[in-house]
This record gives sequence, C-alpha cells and structure tokens, in this order.
Amino acid sequence: MAIFSNQSRLQKHLVAATLSLGLAFAGSSPALADTDIDLVLNWKYEGAQAWFFLAEDKGYFKEQGLNVTIDQGSGSAASIPKVASGSYDAGFGDTNALIQLAAIQPEITPVGVYMIYNTPPFVIAVKADSPITKPTDLEGKTVGAPANDAALKLFPAFAELTGIDQSKVTISNMSPGLREQLLMRGEMDAALGYITTITFSAKGMGLDPKKELRFIRYGDHGMDLYSNAVFFSQDFIKNNPEAVRGFVAALNQAIQDAIANPEEAIDALMKREPLLDRKRAMDKMLTTVRNDMSHPELAEVGLGNVDDARLKKNIDTVISANNLDNTPTIKQIFDRSFLPSRDARPSKL
Repeated sequence: MAIFSNQSRLQKHLVAATLSLGLAFAGSSPALADTDIDLVLNWKYEGAQAWFFLAEDKGYFKEQGLNVTIDQGSGSAASIPKVASGSYDAGFGDTNALIQLAAIQPEITPVGVYMIYNTPPFVIAVKADSPITKPTDLEGKTVGAPANDAALKLFPAFAELTGIDQSKVTISNMSPGLREQLLMRGEMDAALGYITTITFSAKGMGLDPKKELRFIRYGDHGMDLYSNAVFFSQDFIKNNPEAVRGFVAALNQAIQDAIANPEEAIDALMKREPLLDRKRAMDKMLTTVRNDMSHPELAEVGLGNVDDARLKKNIDTVISANNLDNTPTIKQIFDRSFLPSRDARPSKL
C-alpha cells in the first residue's frame, strides 16, 4: 500500500523500531528486520509502472528482506531532487536530470542502478496540419510543457544540436493534464513530452494520435539519450548495498514476469488504482515496453545496463547544452555493480 507523506513514513520507521525494542526487552532473539525502502515514482500510478507493484505482490521484495513503500511522483525530473534531499531512499526518473544535478551538486546526487527506458522517449508534438515540420520551424512559435517535464529540461540541448535560436521560441508552462488540451485548442504551437505520455493523454481526450498528431523525435536529431532509471541516494547505497542489490534483482524478475503475463501485472496495478481504465493501462504498459525499453543495445548489454560510450556521449551532450562547468563521470551517474548476472537479464523484450 502506498504511503503519501513524510510523516507517515516517519511513523512507519518509529513503529518498526518500537517493535524491535519490545522484542529485545522481552528476551527474544528476533530475525533481522526487513530493510525499509521509500521509493518515489515518476508519475501517478499507471500501466508503465505495473512491475513495481507486481514485485511487491509476488513477494519478490520480501524475499530480498525489503519493505518497500511506493509513492506516486510528479514528473520524471522531479523525482531526482526528492531523493537527493533525503525525502526518499530511491526513485524512478530521468537520467538527464540526474546528470544536470550531478554537475552542480555531485555530493548529493543519486546514482542510477537499473536502466529501464533505454530508448529516448522525448518528442515535440504538433497537430497533424501544423506547418512545423522540422526543429527550426519552432522559431517564432510557442512551445509548452509542464515545468518538471524531462523533455523541456532537455530542450536547450536539442536546440543547440538542431540550430534552433532559443531566443525566438516562447516557452509556456502548464499543469500536466492541460498540455494536450492547450495544443489541440491552438493555444500553443507545439508540446514537449514523452511520446507514450502524450499519445495516451490524447487517446484519453478521444483523439486518434496517429491521425491528429505528428511527432518530431529528439532521437532522430542526434539525441540518442537514456531516460528513466531506478536510482538510490548515495547514503543508502553506502549503508545498504545488499538492499540495493536485492531491490534490483526483485524488479528485474518482476519486469520479465509482467511481459510474460501482462494481465497479472495490471491486476497488481489495479489494486492500487481501481478507477484506472484497465485496457488503456495495459496498452500503455505494452507500448512502453516496445517504444521506451527496446533499444538495440539490449542484445549486448541486457536490460538494466548501459553502454559506457553511449552514456558518456549522453553526459557530454547535457553538460555542453546547459553550459555546465563540471562533467560527471560515468560512475557518478550509473553503477552497474548491483545488476543481476547477464544471463538473468533479458536481451530482447
């Protein structure tokens, strides 16, 4: 069950400590208590997160000696500072936002341990009849996205690579639920976001994205970037390395189970959010697997891992585009030492 406040999390830890002390004073010799992990997701509960809940329901976390609390998030970039501040032990969010923080405050930046979105999902969405057909057509136009949107935070890098004069682009922010509505009403010319998110939001409005939208993909213009990964705080990694290893093993198995039996995975999701449209949640999970998790490099490195040369280029792109002085090392961004063995991780999804 999700717990939604720092106070609730504190109460959970206090209760656990009190029970442990009570058992100790009673003269018993209890087994070691499970390690608590407070995890914040990238967004509200949705199909593309079903494997986290499946790992809990199938007892995979418990088998690893973990007690995992899973909270909803407010954006893929927003989860990074929540872990960096110590409000959470772990998160699921955008690697590029993590790189930016590592360049500025390396001492508090979380570290990625399991890459999930290995294919760049970032796009510029326009209406099908829009005159915008290439990146530089955005000059003189209004482009919108929620303030915490990862595609928005990467827009300076995209603009630099594609020759867009950013001074000629007006950026507009809105709540996530309004992005697609404002685009279709013509109140902005283009929207930034994840292709799967925009596609399914449009479907929720009764639109046919294939007929009514077009997408300019960052990945088609030299930005073959990684995106969402699971990451942990530096302190948690230092103090609980086996818990990190256990979490990754449990999640790795749950992802494979979810792909093998999608209905079971969506059952786990629906327990947390029974008002979701089950068919749409299923469609979004499977679309995410196809669009965001199936980079060709899986054949070499396997799910969860990264290619060092590609990640180094990713880091350099983000640092250069944002005019940052410090360039993080690969080790500061991603630590593969917690991954299950290569044969335990899929080469194809």
